Amino acid sequence: MKNILQNAKRLSLLKTNQALPEYKRFLFQEVSVSTGRITGIYGSRGVGKTTLLLQVLQALPLKSETKLYISCDHPAFKGISLFDFVDEFSKRGGELIIIDEIHEAEDFQAQLKSVYDFLDVKVFFSGSSAIKITNPDFARRYSMYHLPVLSFREFLEISQDITLKSYNLETILSGHERVVHEIFAGLREKKILKFSDQFLSVGIYPFYFEDKTRYLDRIVETMNTVLATDLGQLFNIQAEKISTLKKLLLTICVSKPLELSIDKLASRVGITKSTLYKYIDYLAKAELVLHISHEAKRFKSIRKPDKLYLANTNLFNALCLKHEKGTLREAFFASMVGPCHSLHYLDRGDFLLDEKYVFEIGGRSKSFNQIANFPEAFVAADDIETGLGNKIPLWLFGFLY
Repeated sequence: MKNILQNAKRLSLLKTNQALPEYKRFLFQEVSVSTGRITGIYGSRGVGKTTLLLQVLQALPLKSETKLYISCDHPAFKGISLFDFVDEFSKRGGELIIIDEIHEAEDFQAQLKSVYDFLDVKVFFSGSSAIKITNPDFARRYSMYHLPVLSFREFLEISQDITLKSYNLETILSGHERVVHEIFAGLREKKILKFSDQFLSVGIYPFYFEDKTRYLDRIVETMNTVLATDLGQLFNIQAEKISTLKKLLLTICVSKPLELSIDKLASRVGITKSTLYKYIDYLAKAELVLHISHEAKRFKSIRKPDKLYLANTNLFNALCLKHEKGTLREAFFASMVGPCHSLHYLDRGDFLLDEKYVFEIGGRSKSFNQIANFPEAFVAADDIETGLGNKIPLWLFGFLY
């Protein structure tokens, strides 16, 4: 174990000496001051978890020999006991360790619990977005943070090299005209609709800014890794079933959210209904699919289909040639609002937000006809720079984080 630790220190030095992006995601400040002994970052591949952890490691005022970065997907750490390794690090003066891709470690859940129970070491770890769900003890025992895809606000900050505020939902609903004025004052280039159109197609993953020409290819590569590695390991999915998951994603991509019943979707993909439900759950946990249930299912079991979208609009752009504008609008709204708020769909109106606010999503001419009788009803309208009353620009919901 001593030799493994020495090799790990060499690899850590190589990794931490690499240049890091100057831009820090919205979670950086909160995570860097976390008082928990073990702090976890979970999210889909490609959202910047590794970069965030390295930025935290760089910022913490500890001597270099007392902190360490390891990635469990590196061959050097295959087959070793994570607990024994951290124990060795602690015995030799280690105070803080970053454990990246922890779901790649053998029996990582039990190993991490042992570190928590027996060792006096501060741990930051990252893992697949599914790990928090597969083990509910994680949320109870550790300080867990979800890192979603880039918000539209973050995309603008990076692309224009500016700083913009985020706004909570209530502020946007009650004062969106003032909020839009504040945002416009901070923009270098005022063409907000140009940037919102761009963001529907590209830029929701930070690696867009590393190599824009290969961006869509990298989305597909990332998706394949999630299916084959993350889901394959966490849920013991056999390799031959991965192609079925891909077929399911492509079918969702080319279909309207409520176009296919579960029976039709199962038939088209070539699996049983019970297997389909299981696969949809896996894809939702991996943040490849948005799975939104009918609001009536909050109270009782009813036969209502669920709305299924790809998890963000850039996935639509990478996976299918044609997609409905209305579906993209709804997927944008759900992907930007979903990380912070509960979402259901309704028979009249598109979404019920936080069991209180009813939203209809559409273009600039979208009316309130379908939702006129709801007391807290709003239209999130695409193709408008500013709103009026309860009609709010759709792009503004990209400023929630």
